[in-house]
Amino acid sequence: MVSPKVQEALVRAQENPVIGYKSLLSSLDVLSPPEARGTDLKAITDNLFAASHGVVTTKAVLTELINALRHTQDHESWIDVGTHIVRAVASTPSLSSSLVDQASALRELIATAHESNEDFLAAAKVLAEIPLDASQRRVSDREKAQIWIRIVRNYLEEDDSTAAETYLNKLKNVMHKVADIDPELLLHFKLSAARIQDSNRQFLQAASSYHDISFSPSIAEEERLHTLSMAIKCAVLSPAGPLRSRALGRLHKDERSAGLEEYGILEKMFFDRLLTSDEVEKFAQSLAPHQLAKTSDGSTVLTRAVVEHNLLSAGRLYSNIGCDELGLLLGLDGDKAEETTAKMIEQGRLTGSIDQIDRIIYFEMGEASGEHGSGHTTAQVAKEIRRWDSNVQALAEDVERVTDLLQAEFPEFVATQIAV
Repeated sequence: MVSPKVQEALVRAQENPVIGYKSLLSSLDVLSPPEARGTDLKAITDNLFAASHGVVTTKAVLTELINALRHTQDHESWIDVGTHIVRAVASTPSLSSSLVDQASALRELIATAHESNEDFLAAAKVLAEIPLDASQRRVSDREKAQIWIRIVRNYLEEDDSTAAETYLNKLKNVMHKVADIDPELLLHFKLSAARIQDSNRQFLQAASSYHDISFSPSIAEEERLHTLSMAIKCAVLSPAGPLRSRALGRLHKDERSAGLEEYGILEKMFFDRLLTSDEVEKFAQSLAPHQLAKTSDGSTVLTRAVVEHNLLSAGRLYSNIGCDELGLLLGLDGDKAEETTAKMIEQGRLTGSIDQIDRIIYFEMGEASGEHGSGHTTAQVAKEIRRWDSNVQALAEDVERVTDLLQAEFPEFVATQIAV
């Protein structure tokens, strides 16, 4: 129920609307008790739009009304009353196009309240309703970027990287215009891009992005170390091969890495040492849920990364190994070990060959190029062909030498056989 003093003030306000409403709103702490504040603000809104005072008056009073709502510092009122005012604006077609700025300010206020309540999805949806089209109102690139980055961050809090990436792509079109004037906004953009790459399992790109951010002087030392830690996790989870080796190398050279919990597994991977199940299990405890998600073959991203790493490490220890023995080393059956090896060779992440008849894997010395189909390179194929040519030539020479010896010892026999 509307407070009696507010009701009386609303009646008096009709004599001179601008002064009357502003006087009421400035005296709201006296006229309206805290428990009735939300109800009274809704009543003022309804009274304002019912009176049809015109665009200029309504815009001026609505601006004061928004300030009064913000002054309450009550997030629940921000949502309740703010939504009520937005609906009142939308239900008045003759005024709504002239009150876009006020409606946008209200939506930002409502979104802030939702963020405080950790209802990030609701906040993102409210912010997405703010019109940023130049045909409706003049909005600077910086203002657009500020709204879009809030939407991106809210969707990321909800682990919705798909929706977040949609707005990040919009940001890419304006960030180059605002990066110099708002370094903090640029930092949020880079961090959001890294988080999206991480969520989309683009771990190599995410590792590089996190590592770059970890050098930013704009964030506290604790945050820099946290992003460095995230870079190491993503590098460990990325597909084994020369690209990951280079990423691991950059992180291992970073002196700050030695003080992090992830340094142990980083060092073993960098030096191509075999990882034990206990080490992997300990590392898994620090990963986010999406980093432990199942892949199409039923294994986790971490399991796949460790298997591929241990396969590369085996290639450093052995020149050749049986498929079943390799499977025992990797914790897989022989067929799965052969399939994984073949895939890595075909993708250019491992150099070697497979004798499928004898079920033996031969590892080649040297690092793979990382190019698709380069695991058994053209140079290696040519080397094999030359080896076969040499063997065939040696066999032919041996046959000719035996024939010469036979002809010297048994000419009649040789002549008879050649004639035949």
